Amino acid sequence: MAAPSAATRRKLQRKFKLRGFTLKVDALEEAAAFLARFPDAEDDALDLLLDELDKEPLQSSILDRDAVRRVVALLVEAEEAVDVASPAATSARSALRVVDSFVVPRFHYDPIKKVFYEHTSRLAIHGEAGDKAALYRDRYQVLLQRLARDIYFSKPAFDTVMTEDDNCEITSIQSLIGCTGRRWIMGVISQLEERQFYLEDLTGAVNTCGFPPLEDREASLSMLMGLDFFGGGVIPTEETVRLSTLEKKAMNDMFVILSDVWLDNSETMEKLGVVLDGYDSLEAVPSLFVLMGNFCSRPCNLAFNSFEELRLQFGKLGEMIAARSRLKEHSRFLFIPGPDDAGPSKALPRCALPKYLTEELQKHIPNAIFVSNPCRVKFYTQEIVFFRQDLLYRMRRSCLIPPATEETSDPFEHLVATITHQSHLCPLPLTVQPIIWNYDHCLRLYPTPHTIVLGDKSEQKAFKYTGITCFNPGSFANDSTFAAYRPCTREVELSALES
Repeated sequence: MAAPSAATRRKLQRKFKLRGFTLKVDALEEAAAFLARFPDAEDDALDLLLDELDKEPLQSSILDRDAVRRVVALLVEAEEAVDVASPAATSARSALRVVDSFVVPRFHYDPIKKVFYEHTSRLAIHGEAGDKAALYRDRYQVLLQRLARDIYFSKPAFDTVMTEDDNCEITSIQSLIGCTGRRWIMGVISQLEERQFYLEDLTGAVNTCGFPPLEDREASLSMLMGLDFFGGGVIPTEETVRLSTLEKKAMNDMFVILSDVWLDNSETMEKLGVVLDGYDSLEAVPSLFVLMGNFCSRPCNLAFNSFEELRLQFGKLGEMIAARSRLKEHSRFLFIPGPDDAGPSKALPRCALPKYLTEELQKHIPNAIFVSNPCRVKFYTQEIVFFRQDLLYRMRRSCLIPPATEETSDPFEHLVATITHQSHLCPLPLTVQPIIWNYDHCLRLYPTPHTIVLGDKSEQKAFKYTGITCFNPGSFANDSTFAAYRPCTREVELSALES
């Protein structure tokens, strides 16, 4: 075995020291040999190794070869299990987990103990007055605890002489009474009186504002101690290793996303047939088709005729998919309702399409998935959020301060920056976009997912922001646009049919 490079030695010693471990020379060589198995994912492999060592009943913080070798053997065994797993266990279909908004776990933050704890009691759809207040309080606490870890806004660990410009420690509005000089606070923009906006926290209000900085996904995860914020269940470390390896090998897996698929429009249905034919002819067909509403060219009201027409159109769509035998056999179809589709209300999150509308399609495609809006998909270890809402237009209408144009003037890029910094898919006033108070947590983007798909009728766009892949597939009915996404590389292919 070749000796580890000086850079690898320094990395190992630094990372182990941060966890409270000291490496003997033979232990360092053992750890380096393990990292060499994952040249494209050294940092992930090292974190897994350290996580497992934390669970071991070690006699000393000074590690020898045997202590490291025991854990390495466990992780290598899990990694090698990939190659002998059955086809059913390693297929893209089994790696796909869809999480409906109404089963996403809810967590509250305790600012005293500085930990999250899971809400275990039943969540009512029709909340009480206190639930509305809790919605804003929980959003605030999530952002505040994130901000408190930022190096520019946290209190120095040691007493040092700092100027007002250097010290950006967050303080409450209440503590401003009797203070002079500049202070930093964080709060919610509110309109307490006509034409006057305030920045309000849990203790008071002032009138100025700015965005909280974004926190890296890995930094957030390290503070959550294995809590399942995304939904879909906690994955054991050994399974994470196995799935990570599979994910890197899934070069042919692809998701095709279409938004505004009007089933009552003959031209749209004809275009959809062209798209299905194109992908059916590929050597490796897509793993997943995501069809996002609206599914009608006009708002679907409560009239029986509208429901019956849409029900029959779903049946025709099922026949269209079933006619492409390779797609029916190897692809999954995920349906997400749009803002004007049938449902009990326009409040978010929206429940899945009513079974009455979808039963005709399921006769032809039994494994079709009908899910809420927004919804979450876990593919191997990757977390993807899908949201169908004409958000860009509504956010621009509700904008209080024009976005700065020094870095970009692209509205979509500003939208992505806003929702990620706010850790929320729809940070609009409840008067503009109603939200079910007890399910506001389903719209959170904390920790930040790997990919966010924003189905919007505006121009299709793709944008990578601080490592997060974000894109809008565009309106298929209006512009004949759609998108293909490759989870393995997180690459987005913006596509369109020729007119």
